[in-house]
Amino acid sequence: MKAILRTDKLCKTFSNEGLQQHVIKNLDLDIMEGDFTIIMGSSGSGKSTLLYALSGMDKPSMGKVFFNDEDISEYSNDQLAMFRRKHCGFVFQSIYLLENMNVLDNILTGALVARKNSPELVEKVKELLNKVGIGEELWKKYPNQLSGGECQRVGIVRAVVNDPQILFADEPTGALNSSSGQDVLDVFTELHENGQSIVMVTHDIKTALRGSRVLYFKDGKVEGEHRMEKYGSDDLKKRRESLQSFLDEMGW
Repeated sequence: MKAILRTDKLCKTFSNEGLQQHVIKNLDLDIMEGDFTIIMGSSGSGKSTLLYALSGMDKPSMGKVFFNDEDISEYSNDQLAMFRRKHCGFVFQSIYLLENMNVLDNILTGALVARKNSPELVEKVKELLNKVGIGEELWKKYPNQLSGGECQRVGIVRAVVNDPQILFADEPTGALNSSSGQDVLDVFTELHENGQSIVMVTHDIKTALRGSRVLYFKDGKVEGEHRMEKYGSDDLKKRRESLQSFLDEMGW
């Protein structure tokens, strides 16, 4: 595998009433193509800040971020917006579907920013919706007519419809019940099995079990990492015990 994302002495500092808070400190990190990378850590450890820096949603204070060996850390805001539109997909805890648009239009609106409408695009959206369990009977419904899990699956389709090279997710099951959360995680697992590169922030062990690599973030740096086989390829009990042991070692 090659690194799809790489950081070089990455730093992110925030100023609060004259005090400097160093959230990311001289971080050197590789995110490998095809990996399902999980970022864990205690509350306030900077997990989401790291995700935003890696994805070009926020600029580093110092250091560099490379995407496929191209330095994006010096991009202008317009260049970063184009980079995200072309190469990245995003799924958040808050789903941000447009309430005045139905399921199909929510996805097509995002897709049309990157390319012109076409019958092929509409068919692709319908195929993806079916694949994540959103059947035709839901395509004309509005977000307030869907469950939380259904909305999140629509959000995933919107994130992947333009074939992003990397998919970023920040606590995507945090607002869902257990059943809906498992359904959404199944979608991420299938995406990974099909080669999608994923970086996901979570505090939930059940979610982290789906990853192939877990990074533990603490005090502005990666404190340790834990490698796993693709989900389902080993005994789930042993997988959980192994991950729990790693997290205990990290002080989880």
